[in-house]
Amino acid sequence: MKIRIKGNSVRFRLTQSEVKQLSETGSVQETTEFGAQTFQYRVQLMKGIQNLEASYTQNEIVLSIPETDGKDWFQKEIVGFEHEMPLPEGKKLHLLVEKDFACLENTSEDQSDNYPNPKLQC
Repeated sequence: MKIRIKGNSVRFRLTQSEVKQLSETGSVQETTEFGAQTFQYRVQLMKGIQNLEASYTQNEIVLSIPETDGKDWFQKEIVGFEHEMPLPEGKKLHLLVEKDFACLENTSEDQSDNYPNPKLQC
């Protein structure tokens, strides 16, 4: 799982096995260690919500997806989900979670579990 953060925007990209795990178990998580500090990010399915929601507490970002959307995401052609989460003072947090497609250009990153890029298919 990858995250990209820029300003008030957070984007999560999940591989095939991570989308499958999320659909089957309801959660997928990653950890990055910074010496004595640990940063975690998690995507989870949640009952009772209508849109993506995010929180940040104790060095962890949690992105919640409505269970009705995420439960069968692995079996569907849907690329991802997006939402502008309202914040205090009229601000918004842009949230995006999507399937991670293989890059069109060569990269040293392991992409064996990424989704096939639709731009490469005939």
